[in-house]
Amino acid sequence: MTQAALQQAAGTERGARVGPVSVVVVNYEGERYLPPCLDALLAATDEGIDEILVVDNASTDGSLALLAERYPGVRVIEMGDNAGPAKARNAGMRAARNRWVLAVDNDAIVTPGMLTKLRAAADARPDAAIVQPRSVFAAEPDRVHYDGGGLHYAGLIALRNWYEPLASARGSGAIEVDVCIAVCLLVDTEVVLALGAYDEVYFILFEDLDLSCRLRLAGHAILSVEDALVHHDAGTAGISFREGKSYPSSRVFYHSRNRWLYMLKCYGWWTLLLALPGVLLYELVWLAFAVVQGGLGAWLRGKWAVVTGLGAVLEKRRSARAGRRVRDRALFVGGPWTVTPALAEGASGVVIRAVDGLLRAWWAVARLLVS
Repeated sequence: MTQAALQQAAGTERGARVGPVSVVVVNYEGERYLPPCLDALLAATDEGIDEILVVDNASTDGSLALLAERYPGVRVIEMGDNAGPAKARNAGMRAARNRWVLAVDNDAIVTPGMLTKLRAAADARPDAAIVQPRSVFAAEPDRVHYDGGGLHYAGLIALRNWYEPLASARGSGAIEVDVCIAVCLLVDTEVVLALGAYDEVYFILFEDLDLSCRLRLAGHAILSVEDALVHHDAGTAGISFREGKSYPSSRVFYHSRNRWLYMLKCYGWWTLLLALPGVLLYELVWLAFAVVQGGLGAWLRGKWAVVTGLGAVLEKRRSARAGRRVRDRALFVGGPWTVTPALAEGASGVVIRAVDGLLRAWWAVARLLVS
């Protein structure tokens, strides 16, 4: 009997929810990231890992050769093209042989004991569909990158402890949050797949916000385990964004499109109407930012994609809002609007703080009318 099977048997005896865990690593052009990611996972197999799968989005950088040579025990699923991480995560969840999946981006490095803490938190909360660790920067592990957040009514994530020093970050133990960040997540695939899984139309950006909102509307809990850490590296060149003021044009397009797809799909119509002043204020600021970045064309293409995709998103809306168990008023918040420290400096920082204050003020009033 394998170590994972022994742990499952022991867990069943004591009534634990989480048995053996399948790990799904999503990879695209991640040859330099895969060794630290996989080595850390292989070192944590005694924490309940039963199998490791790498779902590859048509990498051309030597990732597949590396996997074949150095990690023959890792199961590889070749997607054939790059349709984005959402589709790859869904494929990995469906291919996994266990109900619980640790979904990991290729630039995430788990730390010893992390999975044990996530499993314990899931065992303690039968309503939890997703449990996440606190993400810290790999290059600056004493600073928080992500540990969940709230559903900002302007179609954003109100991030917790964003860029805060780890020593002063708020929270301890397992904290209930409304949004998970898809860097490293322990997922109950039975719940997530039944709810429609990740919406693959997003490609990147907002796919985790969309899934989080649907889970919370349906009454499922999302937890962030503050003392379980994962190190988050630099991401995919030309797509990811960490520091500085230069924003990739591809992200301008996806932000311009996906934010509206998400709101049209997941918000109640009355909620969206009440939120509209704040939504449009943020849109004006975002448009100005896109113009400064030379991304006006990408912004316009994003809006046109919303128009052409309207029929499809309204069809998805029916299932997203069906069976709602949690009221919009209990979910959506007015702030904070979180941006990277570099964008919060100087004149742009003054604008951001002013807009954040206006967004908060409007929602303090509008929320009273939300159902």
